[in-house]
Amino acid sequence: MLKKVVFFSLFLITSACASAPNPTLSYPAIWFAPVNDPNPPSWEILPQAARPGEVILSKRNELGILSNFAATPFTYKGKKYGSVEGFWQMMHFPEKMANGKKDPRTKIPPQGWGHTRAEVAAMTAFDAKAAGDLGEKNERALGIDWVSFAGHAFPYRSPTPGEHYALIHDAMVEKLKQNPEVRRILLATGDLILRPDHHEEVGAPPEWAYFEIWMELRSRLQDGGLR
Repeated sequence: MLKKVVFFSLFLITSACASAPNPTLSYPAIWFAPVNDPNPPSWEILPQAARPGEVILSKRNELGILSNFAATPFTYKGKKYGSVEGFWQMMHFPEKMANGKKDPRTKIPPQGWGHTRAEVAAMTAFDAKAAGDLGEKNERALGIDWVSFAGHAFPYRSPTPGEHYALIHDAMVEKLKQNPEVRRILLATGDLILRPDHHEEVGAPPEWAYFEIWMELRSRLQDGGLR
């Protein structure tokens, strides 16, 4: 009798294991579908690079909405932004500083910036990135290693989370709260490890790791937070 019980128990365990669903089957196949591109951009990591339990936040499918580049408008502290990238890059541009101080970036005339701060704030994707690259180039020419927000200057690159990190984190929270599709897709990633679709800069500040911030925000959503 004991042998029969043991055998039956083993049979149930084996059957359960055999019929257990593959966790990856609950995710859209397109997220993992290999991209046949003979000449992908040098910066890009393709979806097929994901290891088991991971997913690449590729701009080639709906996961691209989680990119800073995505057109996901949000309002933060009373001002509108076209994307997190626009919010990020406009910090390189001259503005009215607090306490009546003059922004040293105005030493370069307006035409040398290509765009106004407000114009960059409304941008998305590579347009915002290109504008920011010019802004950062101008700052380097002036010997400036900081950016600004609301008239307050702070370091642009910090090895530990600082003021810039806090602002980017806040912007991502607002992007999430104000764009229902961002929330839907982020929750749809379940417990997958999120990976970037571009090669990361060695030693980059923590706010560059947007995929890690998304996993933190996802965990808070799953626990009932961020309402």
